[in-house]
Amino acid sequence: MARQQRRGLRTREAILARAVDIASIAGLEGLTVGSLAEQLRMSKSGLFAHFGSKEELQLATVEKARQMFIGQVTRPAMAARKGLPRLWKIIDLWLALVERNVFKGGCFFSAASFEFDSRRGVVRDRIAAIMHEWIGVITRAVYEAQKAGHVDRKADPTRVAFEVHAIAMGAHWAYQLLDDRQAYSRARTTLLEKLRSVSTPQCPRIP
Repeated sequence: MARQQRRGLRTREAILARAVDIASIAGLEGLTVGSLAEQLRMSKSGLFAHFGSKEELQLATVEKARQMFIGQVTRPAMAARKGLPRLWKIIDLWLALVERNVFKGGCFFSAASFEFDSRRGVVRDRIAAIMHEWIGVITRAVYEAQKAGHVDRKADPTRVAFEVHAIAMGAHWAYQLLDDRQAYSRARTTLLEKLRSVSTPQCPRIP
């Protein structure tokens, strides 16, 4: 790869890292070429060389946030043993993501979901696709736990994933809006109780 191309990629990554921070606090609609250029001390024309429109910038920011989420949650969780240990690791890393302030404004995709849930367009469609993808990760983990003999075969994986997701989203809301510093502790307790309620006697111990 040519030096100029490498420099361009590094610049783009730096732009998107800052864009994710801004969007996680101000929302994707609060992300503008002007404000981003000012923070990065770049010209608007320089930014437009990477993103031709606000919508392209929003989409690229969403993709950057997805890559960060996969790197911090999904990929590390796959290293855990299949079954209930992996399912719990997925949940625990997701909650820890916000506790560690990986996204400056809390859970990026929780905020983006609420911001765009009643809108129409390609940005909303991409956010929805990513959320479907994420719920699919949780659902597959429940299926794997059933195959491993850790979760009761009578449990509905789709419903379990829905409940897990709903509890975690509630914790994100309480932590960010109500400044409830115990939200994730309560969420972990509630989620552990949920998993234990569908587990089998053969399942390994989880925290």
